[in-house]
Amino acid sequence: MVRQKVMIKNPTGLHLRPAGVLCKEAMKYKSLITFEFDGGVSNAKSVLSVLGACVKCGDEIELICEGVDEEDALKHLIGAIEEGLGE
Repeated sequence: MVRQKVMIKNPTGLHLRPAGVLCKEAMKYKSLITFEFDGGVSNAKSVLSVLGACVKCGDEIELICEGVDEEDALKHLIGAIEEGLGE
């Protein structure tokens, strides 16, 4: 299992479009990919789970990857989040 904290830079947080991008990217990997925020754990491969976390701009999440490709998944997803998830 690997984990890393990352700050959400999107001005509107993880609303529908960036949540969809995050899920699409997470689904490329076999690993279980979740994130912790505000005491809860959300499935990064589920748009509803990501939206339900209500992550806003400036919030910090801890991304957690567990599985055969966990290192690649964490590196790629941290990069995608830092680049703004397409926004």
